Amino acid sequence: MPSLLPRRALRPAVLFTGAALVVSLAACKSSSGESSTTPTPSATASVEATVEAGVLGVRDPWVKAADEGMTAAFATFVNDSDTDVTITGAASEVSPMELHEMAMADGKMVMRAKQGGVVIKAKSEYKLEPGGDHLMLMDLAKPVRAGDELSFTLSFADGRTQTFRAVAKPFTGAQESYAPGHGEPMPDMPTSHSPAP
Repeated sequence: MPSLLPRRALRPAVLFTGAALVVSLAACKSSSGESSTTPTPSATASVEATVEAGVLGVRDPWVKAADEGMTAAFATFVNDSDTDVTITGAASEVSPMELHEMAMADGKMVMRAKQGGVVIKAKSEYKLEPGGDHLMLMDLAKPVRAGDELSFTLSFADGRTQTFRAVAKPFTGAQESYAPGHGEPMPDMPTSHSPAP
């Protein structure tokens, strides 16, 4: 009988040690990143691709609501990279598009295509705004109503592209108008856009 007592006392100790070992192994497995909640390699790759796909940050994007003709899209582009980025074009499902600027020509303020694209310097911002540079929607295929959300794709000089969405809103600011015959964006400004020099 005396030899059974140590065995009985030993059994709970062994069980306790085994349970502690199982718990610690599970904790190690979880902290080493092998748990079922860890993203799979393909999920990680797609997250990285999404991050890389954003050439620029896009803040406060919006489109001026319009029933027909022309209108414009605006935003602030943020370049957090160490190199300059050049936007060479833009596209939308509702209209052909051009990059436009407001510039003086023959003593008058005119709207024209921006030659060479829009350059956003490294570590800086570039604002597209009414009365200044903008993304021009040239010939609306359908009305753009306040609250509509449009998709735009930017093309860059290095071949990359980036898509962003912008909400349409009414805007009368300085009597801005991008449709010929419907007012003038600035005093003495022709109602039609002029080609770039």
